[in-house]
Amino acid sequence: MRILLIGYGKMGKTIEQIALAKGHEIIGTIDHTNADTLQHYTSDNTDVAIEFTHPEAAFANVSYCLTHGIPVVSGSTGWLDKYEEAVKLCQENKGAFFYASNYSVGVNLFFHFNEYIASKMQAYPAYEVAIREVHHLQKVDKPSGTGITTAEGILSSYKNLEGWVADNPEEKTKLNIASEREPDVVGTHIVTYSSDVDQIELGHIAHSRTGFADGAVMAAVWLAGRQGVYGMKDMLNL
Repeated sequence: MRILLIGYGKMGKTIEQIALAKGHEIIGTIDHTNADTLQHYTSDNTDVAIEFTHPEAAFANVSYCLTHGIPVVSGSTGWLDKYEEAVKLCQENKGAFFYASNYSVGVNLFFHFNEYIASKMQAYPAYEVAIREVHHLQKVDKPSGTGITTAEGILSSYKNLEGWVADNPEEKTKLNIASEREPDVVGTHIVTYSSDVDQIELGHIAHSRTGFADGAVMAAVWLAGRQGVYGMKDMLNL
């Protein structure tokens, strides 16, 4: 498979290693130093693009792929205010768009269990629910996309909460997501249910980026020959 990497930071380089090890071809790598070369890639020379960039660049990259017939797998976070526009572009162009805030199989099982636990815990108001996410210092967006997805899974059951809030535990009408940035942390997400007498926790701790990158390559292969908008639940049958 001919793969274009849009975003060539730590994640892009890890994806490259895994893709090559699986026998795929990396036909190009794009970052901020050569962003203008994206125009050289079309459906004629590219089977799929894997896009991991900054929030301010993600939508433009995804839009280019969808309007030029390139199936695109995106893992960029912090741009989801334009997600519905991307979905509309995909539909209008009969394209293929795969989005996930996190491509780790383990994290997506965590999402699945998180939704189940929230559906049970909402019946016990003595427990206050909160989320804590920790990432490396280079992580630009707060809260993380994975933290937001975790919050959405909880809010689907907690109808009494008015959405989520970042780093404001005093806002009791909303679900708080506490964000921390520390050196050399790949990604940690913890959901706590705390009462006066005890506490329940569900967590996921990533030890390396390999799980994220491997999932992104899996998604690129899975997307081949498909049309429409997909996510990890579709690929993993959750």
